[in-house]
Amino acid sequence: MEHHEKRSTFSGKLGFVLSAAGASVGLGNIWRFPYLAAKYGGGIFLLIYIILALTFGYTMIVAESALGRMTKKSPVGAYHSFGKSKWLSFGGWINAIIPVLIVPYYSVIGGWVIKYLAGYVLGQGTELAADGYFGAFISNGVSTEICFAVFTLFTVAIIYAGVQNGVERVSKLMMPVLVYFL
Repeated sequence: MEHHEKRSTFSGKLGFVLSAAGASVGLGNIWRFPYLAAKYGGGIFLLIYIILALTFGYTMIVAESALGRMTKKSPVGAYHSFGKSKWLSFGGWINAIIPVLIVPYYSVIGGWVIKYLAGYVLGQGTELAADGYFGAFISNGVSTEICFAVFTLFTVAIIYAGVQNGVERVSKLMMPVLVYFL
């Protein structure tokens, strides 16, 4: 007996676009990008970044979206549906494993964001900007682990809420906030 469960989808194009943009921009571009641009040549680094984002980045997100919509399967299943070649299945596994490898990195950075956001809300802006604050924060295992756990709980709650009530709703709220702050 086959059991077909209806997959959760976005309610419209705006939610999808904002979610895709949020995934593409990410915390790494907000926290690390300015630092790397200044460290490795400024303008030329920015030019190369924009060229790569517009060519490879755009192509990859369009291809992944089209493949997912066409097959309505997971990355592994979608790549496997194009043939029995081991290389195609390998591509699907890569597509599934990379997010698993990225999540811990982003969760740590997300914990830093939680720490700084809480500090600013509590009116500790001057203390947060002081030399050595960040070093002291990341040296304190308990503090960093608590921030990591809080960020992870927020992430799990958003995912548990589903595509429309979680990912889409949060993207519609947070992307305009991100644009405002930028």
